[in-house]
Amino acid sequence: MKDMLTRLKRWVPSSIRHKLIWASVACIAVPALVSLILYNAMTKEALKEQAVQNANDALQLIRGSVTNLLSSKLNIANYIQVNSTLNSYFKQVASGNEEADPYDRFVESRRVLEHIESLTVVGEPSYVTVLLTSGAYYMNYSVSDYNPLDYMDQPWFDRIHRLQGLESLWVGPEETVFRSDRMDHPYQLSVVRTLRLPDSDIYGYVIVSFTEDQISRIFDSLSEGSDVLMLDGSGMVVSSHHPERIGTKFPYVEEWSGSAPYAIMPMDGEKHLMVEQDIPFAGWRLVLMQPYKDAIVNINAIFSRAFLLQMGSFLVFLMLLIGLVRTFTKPLVRLGKATAAVQRGNLEVRSHVRGNDEIGRLGHLFDDMLSRIQTMIFEISDNQSRKRKAELKMLQAQIHPHFLFNVLNSIRMKVMKRGDPESARMIGSLSMLLRMTISRQEDEIALHEELELISHYLALMNLRQKEEVRLELDIASEALLLKVPRFFLQPIVENALIHGLNRRARVISITAVVEPGGIILRVKDDGAGMDPSVRERIARSLRLGAGDAIADAEDAARGRPSPVVPEGFQGQGQTGTGDRTVTASSSGAAGGDMAGSGSDRGSDAGSDSDSQALRTSSPMDAPGSGFSGIGLSNVMERMRMVFGSGFQCAVYSEEGQGTVIEMYIPERGNADV
Repeated sequence: MKDMLTRLKRWVPSSIRHKLIWASVACIAVPALVSLILYNAMTKEALKEQAVQNANDALQLIRGSVTNLLSSKLNIANYIQVNSTLNSYFKQVASGNEEADPYDRFVESRRVLEHIESLTVVGEPSYVTVLLTSGAYYMNYSVSDYNPLDYMDQPWFDRIHRLQGLESLWVGPEETVFRSDRMDHPYQLSVVRTLRLPDSDIYGYVIVSFTEDQISRIFDSLSEGSDVLMLDGSGMVVSSHHPERIGTKFPYVEEWSGSAPYAIMPMDGEKHLMVEQDIPFAGWRLVLMQPYKDAIVNINAIFSRAFLLQMGSFLVFLMLLIGLVRTFTKPLVRLGKATAAVQRGNLEVRSHVRGNDEIGRLGHLFDDMLSRIQTMIFEISDNQSRKRKAELKMLQAQIHPHFLFNVLNSIRMKVMKRGDPESARMIGSLSMLLRMTISRQEDEIALHEELELISHYLALMNLRQKEEVRLELDIASEALLLKVPRFFLQPIVENALIHGLNRRARVISITAVVEPGGIILRVKDDGAGMDPSVRERIARSLRLGAGDAIADAEDAARGRPSPVVPEGFQGQGQTGTGDRTVTASSSGAAGGDMAGSGSDRGSDAGSDSDSQALRTSSPMDAPGSGFSGIGLSNVMERMRMVFGSGFQCAVYSEEGQGTVIEMYIPERGNADV
């Protein structure tokens, strides 16, 4: 129930303008819909009766044409059956009393054939066959087209002997047996009569055959969408527009017994009106099927015109009402737009809504409130600026860094004189790191200097550990002079050292390959890698990064186009293949500070939450954070600020297979590659 109420609330308009408009629409639309429903209910039955009458009238015309066609075929059989001249000749042939002279037999036979052919000169073509029990036959077609004696093998031939007097047997549908018509006319129908002696013995048969499409062509006079079938007594389709239906059972025979004058049944997902009429002398019936909506289309036009008239008046009044509502609520919309602009951070906007009513007073108070807020923000910003200046002066008053360097060098020399070169190297590396961190003013250094810093940093870390980690470098010579931000590699190496290698003797390799438009830099370790849960947390955190939009906006403001990432880069800001890859663009969403806050965190760093693992910190975030407190996400943000949206980063990891961090660094105007 609560879920249903929640879904209903989503459909409730949140704007007062929309609420007023919907209320007005309801007040006009509900009476209109009620009147339309009543009108439709009162006219529905009348529409149905008129549609049935129209369908019966159309089927009556079809029935007349079909009846005339079938009657013409039956008349041919009747003529042969009752013609005394033909019957006398056929009886002589059947009894073997025909002329002895061959020529006379030929002349007489020829006269009979011409007589039979004359019966089909007018009207639709028919195949007429007179088959005698003696085996003689006469027909108006060639024996090469069909052998009349084959009729005796037809499955319906035995039913002829059950005929009485002038009864007829209507046969069909069956495949066309005449070779000349078999391709163009696949089905044929036949009517059969018997020739009898005075004692009612059968001495011959009259078979009149014709193609089925002579009937289906009559159905073409119907309007498009209507369909007529001719069925036999068992519900078998005798004739149809659709050849595939012929000879199949009509599927709606059992559902509609035919006792009702009409039926409305669903067919192919649409209601159809069905009416039928009998052809008594053939034992067949005609069924007309018409989509019900087409059957009432003309009658429904009156209803449609009334509906359109009512809808037109409804729309006119509705547009007038909407115009008035928009005029009354325009000040509220302006005030809402001003509020939305303030929410986006624009405090310069003003609503300029004035008036003597409540909305006018609200607009005046809103504008006055914005002016006061701007004044307060200016005062707070001024105080913060003075505070930062004071802190800067305090930093400048600290001990000069050169004093520290001199003291460290003096200590290193004394230690070396005492025969402890390992401690001397440790102090020298520490001095070099402090010099790069404190003394140098530039934000960017050459890549070879950054790699030298990393080697010093790793040397210091190895002195703190029981097992040494080896650093392997494979750097293209063209990439050594590339200007990069200071210490951008240190958090990555620290992550690999503490979390990937767990302070064990493993290998960290750094490679740089020059590609068109930039370089691809990879930092790889052969440590433990990431399990799927950690990988999923990192991927989720990467997707939640919001820095890309800021960097893209800065690039657009500088007019800098987005560079093309080469094919050699695997990540390209997308998710790679399989579960091994976590990718992101570099702005605030890549990888996070997986190494924690530095050496003081030790092995407990791996249990930090997602927010800690992906935070952006500064070197002063925590006491004793050393050189690893910058945070990997902060490094990615620095790279994005320096190289723009063209910088890309991808993290590949699988449990037990190590981790690879791959970065694409594009060329810049001041890059010396």
